[in-house]
Amino acid sequence: MATILADRPFDLAVVGAGICGLAHALAAARLGKRVVVIDRDAQANGASVRNFGFITVTGQEEDECWRRALRSRDIWVEIAEAAGIPILQRGLLTIARRASARAVIEEFLATPMGHGCKLVEPAALDGYGEGLRTDAIAGALYSPHEIRIESRTAIPRLAAFLAERHGVTFLRETVVHAALPPRLDTSRGRIEAEKIVVCPGDDFNTLHPDRIAAYGLTRCKLHMMRVRAERFDPRLPALMSDLGMVRYLGYAAQPAARALRRELEAEQGAHLANGVHLIVVRSADGSLVVGDSHHYADTPDPFAPSTVDDLILDEYGQVLQGPPPAVVERWIGTYASAPDRLMLIDRPGDDLRIVLITSGTGASTSFAIAEEVIAELYG
Repeated sequence: MATILADRPFDLAVVGAGICGLAHALAAARLGKRVVVIDRDAQANGASVRNFGFITVTGQEEDECWRRALRSRDIWVEIAEAAGIPILQRGLLTIARRASARAVIEEFLATPMGHGCKLVEPAALDGYGEGLRTDAIAGALYSPHEIRIESRTAIPRLAAFLAERHGVTFLRETVVHAALPPRLDTSRGRIEAEKIVVCPGDDFNTLHPDRIAAYGLTRCKLHMMRVRAERFDPRLPALMSDLGMVRYLGYAAQPAARALRRELEAEQGAHLANGVHLIVVRSADGSLVVGDSHHYADTPDPFAPSTVDDLILDEYGQVLQGPPPAVVERWIGTYASAPDRLMLIDRPGDDLRIVLITSGTGASTSFAIAEEVIAELYG
């Protein structure tokens, strides 16, 4: 088998060019390392581009995940400016439709995670933008921490930035058959690298399947849509609602969330059964990305029943005024999921790491996770 670029080994090989892999490439390149990123696809095509591009801090699980989200947000801001990635929105309004949801917000604000956030009364919501159904809202949490980028363009721009500014080598349409430092056997020949980070996304079977199998992972399928609304005030930040407060662990851990869940089970049981919660973010062309849902299986089917989209749009209509928006695009995504963790770092050897984001927090936490992994690998 021929060796690719055989003049000298790479310092680091990263398998996977999604946000997790790119984050590791960035962290190593910032240390001056010679990095190669290898991916089986011609361009980003998985979970990293099938999401909201919403870098979410507020509502992440307390302590480690929340801290990583803050750090990753800061890196996104740095990289966005350097790489020419537009930041399309800043901030978040988590809408409380029920008094029980408002109680969750009040408890959340009393925790360290509430730093910089505030409770917004219904009468004051127009100050953040018009069009909310303020007559049916008990209050809202405003967070200044979040930013929104357009994933489908930001991920390619980030990769181009790494290649142009940091000299990272990209090998696309290349399958890695084996990865054990100091070599990787690929469909294009052998690559030599002193250290390797495998970021397989939701591919649990190609590389080190025995190591990955020990974590009992499954996959989560989500529904998302791009819509055009007749009226959507561009001043509005990203929006979430009550349903998100029983999914996002920073909220769900508050004692008041138990009463909220009971109400939701009685009033929106179908939404909960389909893992529906609401996120609404705005794109540069004025369209909105709206979602999402959560269905779990070892191999999720590729089908997207309209009834699930209807549940998402129903919650949209409970928060925003106006007629139902026109759906112009629909898609599904899948990502790795675990019952007991949001991410994992497996250490088969001193010079090899397997890193998976086992939740929907990849865009929000990968940069910080990568800094930790690269710091560990290079002391």
